Amino acid sequence: MAQGLPLTYLEAGEANGGTPLLVLHGLFGSARNWQTLAKRFAETHRVYALDLRNHGGSPWSDSMTYPEMADDVLRFLDDRGFARAAVVGHSMGGKTAMTLALKHPDRVERLLVADIAPVTYTHTHAPFVAAMKRADLEGRTRRSEIDSQLAEGVPEAPLRSFLLQNLVLEQGAFHWRINLDAIGSCMDSLIGFPDLGDARYSGPTLFVGGGRSDYILPEYTAPIRHLFPNARIEMIEGTGHWLHAERPEDFARIVEAFV
Repeated sequence: MAQGLPLTYLEAGEANGGTPLLVLHGLFGSARNWQTLAKRFAETHRVYALDLRNHGGSPWSDSMTYPEMADDVLRFLDDRGFARAAVVGHSMGGKTAMTLALKHPDRVERLLVADIAPVTYTHTHAPFVAAMKRADLEGRTRRSEIDSQLAEGVPEAPLRSFLLQNLVLEQGAFHWRINLDAIGSCMDSLIGFPDLGDARYSGPTLFVGGGRSDYILPEYTAPIRHLFPNARIEMIEGTGHWLHAERPEDFARIVEAFV
């Protein structure tokens, strides 16, 4: 039995005895970001969109390494008696999914990784964390007030809108529902990828990248194929890192064909 944290989740689709489909969101995301796509995938699968630790409604922890987050997902499978699952993961969720597949290949029937590679990146999301922590929530009653505070550190309006989905109004007061302190202190782990020794995952694997994103570059093909020898790489041209939000129809068709 895995010793991970118990994760909150959204579920969709009928329990038909088939392999469940898990969906793992990226950094600053949540299961709710995937609700529309989860409903579509639920036409053919029992779908579980999970909140990873320190996100959504899931428990907070000071630590969030990828092996720990993979153990959280493993606990989710164990707690429900699922022998295996198909797993779709975007960005941080993709690295969590890759780690799960590498550590426990028998538990992952097939793996789809959206716009992330098993490498250490140089760009960091620390400025977003800093901007969110700087925002003065005291006495604010409108989201637009927080949005204007984020604008200096996060000039892109769509990105601010995405981050603001983590802003919750309860009992007349705003608060962030993600653990900004832990995310900030664990950023090096989050932009990196763990060394799991000789671990390999030989199951069906698909990497889907955004054509305008720099997260799956040609030079990352070698480390992808080293760890995932049966991996295919497919690009959605004209999209950035949030390809499932920018081109949901194209992304959904690729997922449905694969799973």
